[in-house]
Amino acid sequence: MTIGMGGEPEDDAAAPAEVEAALRWLARRKDGEPLHFFLDAIENPAGEPAAVLRCLVSPTASLAPELRAYAVWGLLVDEIGVAANSRRRHTLMAAFRIPPAPGGTAWKATLGDRFRQLMLLPGVFGDPPPTTPTPMHQAWKLSLAPLAASLGEKLAAGPDWPAYISIGRAAAEVATWRARAASQGAQPVFIERMLITAVMHRRTIRRRITERDIIACEDGVDGYDTHAAIGWEHDPEDLPVTALWGCRVVASPWVNRGDPIQARLRFRRTLRKGERYTFVSEALDGQLDEERRWLNVDIDHHGIEPGGLTIQLSFDAKHLPEACWWYAEQLEFERTRKPPDGDPHLIPVGDGFVRHTFADGCHPRESYGIAFRWKSS
Repeated sequence: MTIGMGGEPEDDAAAPAEVEAALRWLARRKDGEPLHFFLDAIENPAGEPAAVLRCLVSPTASLAPELRAYAVWGLLVDEIGVAANSRRRHTLMAAFRIPPAPGGTAWKATLGDRFRQLMLLPGVFGDPPPTTPTPMHQAWKLSLAPLAASLGEKLAAGPDWPAYISIGRAAAEVATWRARAASQGAQPVFIERMLITAVMHRRTIRRRITERDIIACEDGVDGYDTHAAIGWEHDPEDLPVTALWGCRVVASPWVNRGDPIQARLRFRRTLRKGERYTFVSEALDGQLDEERRWLNVDIDHHGIEPGGLTIQLSFDAKHLPEACWWYAEQLEFERTRKPPDGDPHLIPVGDGFVRHTFADGCHPRESYGIAFRWKSS
């Protein structure tokens, strides 16, 4: 039981039909984003938003007033983000104006116009893309009821509100966040999602799998450049970068022996400006006796949106570090300094699985990563 906005006790468990009606009302609003109406419902309990959205905002009554709207917004964003079906996920993102909109634009006012914006997405609703928003309306009808049911279950069970507050804040920042200007030689892509999974062997990174969801920043983008480990002196055909999905490796020979080898991940098609593309690659390091002190990401493109970069590390169970922390926009000597106890940058090592998502976004010409300190031999 919680205390409702009118001061009376009320049951947290809302009927799926009530949640679905609230979501439908939110999606059809022309005059603002869902976060705005969540705030209005909390601050003005006598208004229309409060009456319609009571089932969504009342379970947050135990939170501080300034956190409640972020909490329910974060829950909604997270539930949409885990939708397995790409068509339904993109349709729900359009319905509830979850940034970014296709082509780097802003979401339009009406639900129908937002569905028409999805026609800019190549491949999601067919190839070639549809000429009418009919597939989007069909996906909307199929996805609304399951979303309402899932939200109702989460609200009744008592969500992990601190986690959803972070998600809600990050999603709110995406709409206004802008990456700094990229350098002239930056790769012409902006990254919406970059997931790096690194597997350690002893004290070095043996495998590094990287999943990328990008947006082309100009016409004619046909690939992405990555680099092999420094010190690789074998033939380019033995390049330790492999293509796992949506691309193939094209090696570029080094200029000086021992320099990093540039590997171009060639896409299956050439992208137009604003087009999205997903591809996955893997880097293997054969120097297993080396001791790594960090996993670093250099932003040599147009940036990564807030919450878009996630790094997860699986340490060797026999070689766990004594401390682990994340860093952003630091010089090399700075990232090696362990933060003091209690610092929010510290990541518990536990049983050897660590993960961090960079909520503030990643700017061009900067470095982001996870560092660690090894126990003394």
